[in-house]
Formats: sequence, structure tokens, C-alpha cells
Amino acid sequence: MIRSQPMALRFLTAGESHGPALTVIVEGLPSGIPVAAGSIDRELRRRMAGYGRGGRMAIEADAAEILGGVRHGKTLGAPVALLIRNRDHVNWTDVMSAGPPGEARGPDRRVTRPRPGHADLAGALKHGTHDARDILERASARETAARVAAGALAKALLAGMGIEVTSRTVAVGTAHAPDDEAEAIDALLALPEDAPMRTLDPAAVAAMVAAVDAARAAGDSVGGSFEVLARGAPPGLGSHVHWDRRLDGRLGGALLSIPAVKAVAIGDGVETAAGAGSAAHDPIGYDASRRVFVRPSNRAGGIEGGMTNGETVRARCYLKPLSTLPRALPSVDLVTKEPFQAATERTDTIPIVAAGVVGEAMTALILADEALLKFGGDDLRDVVESLKAYRERLRAF
Repeated sequence: MIRSQPMALRFLTAGESHGPALTVIVEGLPSGIPVAAGSIDRELRRRMAGYGRGGRMAIEADAAEILGGVRHGKTLGAPVALLIRNRDHVNWTDVMSAGPPGEARGPDRRVTRPRPGHADLAGALKHGTHDARDILERASARETAARVAAGALAKALLAGMGIEVTSRTVAVGTAHAPDDEAEAIDALLALPEDAPMRTLDPAAVAAMVAAVDAARAAGDSVGGSFEVLARGAPPGLGSHVHWDRRLDGRLGGALLSIPAVKAVAIGDGVETAAGAGSAAHDPIGYDASRRVFVRPSNRAGGIEGGMTNGETVRARCYLKPLSTLPRALPSVDLVTKEPFQAATERTDTIPIVAAGVVGEAMTALILADEALLKFGGDDLRDVVESLKAYRERLRAF
């Protein structure tokens, strides 16, 4: 029997895209973490932003209601429960009712023509339903709003440990941002919530926006890539001793769970595969004044042997073009088996900025779990003191 490693921090989401609300419970957070609803809402607003989003973002105004686990602005050490209401549910109350089906009102919103590239057909076959709405409502990336809310709590824990997480847009179609932006973490953290793309180069922003416009005009979608950056993680998070405890494996799995992410590279994992070993690794030096080991480069993406090495954790994610297209691809009706054009749901041209924010949340949740596994503590002060003692041990090494 295969068992995954025990988790110090875990979360569970529930809710459908057009249901009343999304909910999330986060368990394992120590007490004493500062939590403000405004800080969670800021992350939710960031997820709604970015050029290339669709009409759903004009309807929603995501905000989290804290239902438990927080008192007077701090976690209690109990599970934290959050709720995010779906404003669009008012238009779907009959379709998404939890009760038995009533008399049909309004348009028929059954989905019997599965979209190529989506969960529709595989899910309908798995669950024996001819209405793929049973599948797509939960498979929708709308669920990631709950993950972002959970990630905001993980970020608050990490902030108390001196760890910061951000993201940047690397590419949209063939438009690319400069690679050296991965080192400009302070500037990326300072980007406004309404930035059209999370890149610092104006020319790259303009080229990315043009790529979105061209795809939208063609009734198509476009893919891209983003990078998640975590600065300040101490060496030794993760482990080399078991396959399911290796940090790069855990992080890669978490990021691949984001809808439409089809590949993940840690550091320069793609580029170094075609080169020589002498150019693939990061030489090791020692800074005597700070009493720390240093690297002149970070090709490893901050992870070696399944563990953080003290450099910035860097993971690049590749987002496929979304499968819901205004100009639909050929499909087959689930009921009649006749050929038709696939169903068309409301969609984005590319949610690249939002995907980066979700990537931040998943990275923060994995790093927070690893930090708690290593440093323990029922209260944030215990965690910080344990980390401080560990850093002192590293300095004396």
C-alpha cells in the first residue's frame, strides 16, 4: 500500500462554479498568525485581474467571509473556515439547486456536447451522466478562488518566517518577458493589483496584450507560461529520504493540479536538459562576513536533492490554451452520438495573471506545510523561535 507523507497543513475546498459559494477549510495553522479579511481579499482581487480574462470577472467581486478559526485578527490554532460567495449564482439558482429538479425555467443549460481538452467527456464516462454540467461545474477553474484564499493564510504564516512568494508572467504566445526579471522580486511584489501582465518590461506587456487581442479576434485562446518565486526559505525544507517527501516532487504536483497547467520546470530544468553538466549546476561559494554558503547562479531553482538550498525557489509553469473556445471544435453529442460543434461556455482568452496568483497560493501552501513539518510549534512564536535556532545552527556550521 502506498502512503503519502503525513501533512502538518492541509486544506479542502468545496463548491461549484455557479453554485451558491465556494468554501475552504485550512487545518494545521498554528495560533497567533495575523489574519485580516482585507489581506485575503487582496489575493482574491489579484486572481481576478490580468488582461485576457472573460465576462465572469465583470460579475464577481470575490471576498472571503471568515467563519471560524480566527478571533480578533489572529488564528486560534483551530481549523480556519472561509466562504466566497458566487454572485453569478442568482442567475443559476434553478439549474444548480441542491433539491430535486423542478419544472424547467429559462434556457436549457444541460451540456451534452463535450469540449475537446476539458474534463467533460472523461468525467461523463466516469460518472455515467449524459449531462456534462455535473462535471464541468466542479472542474472549472473557479474552484481556484478557494485555493487562493487558503494560500493567503499560508502566505501570512510564511511572512512571519521571512519568506515571500510572488509570480511573474514569462510568456503569452510567442511574446516573452526578459529572463532577468526573476531576480527583481521587490519590483514584482510592488506591481499593482490591476497590472495587465505581471512583467516589468513595457515592451513585453505590449506584445503580450497584442497576442491576447489577436487570439480573441480569431475566436481562439492562447497559451503562455508564468513563474513562481519564493524568497527567504531556509535550506533544508523537504527531504531526500523518500520519493513522496522530495520538495520538487511535491511542488510540481501542486502546480500541475492547477487547471490548464500541463508542464512544470524547477529552475532551468528545461534549458539544462539540452546542455552540458558543467553549465547546468550552480557553483558553491562561502560569504565569510555573513557566514553563509552562496551561489553566483540559481539554475537549480532553489532546490537540490529534494530540499531547499537557501536560494530563491523558482518554478516555471506552462499553461495550455484554454479548451473552451468561442469558435468551437468538432465534438459528438453524448445522447444522440451525432457530430456537433462542442458546447461553448463563458471563458477567458488567457488567465495568465490569475494562474500565476494560483501558483503562488499552491507554492505557499506546500512551503508552509514543509516549514511546519520541520519547525513545528503550536503558536507562531514557537515556529519563529525554532527557525531562529536553526538559522543560528547553520551560521555555526
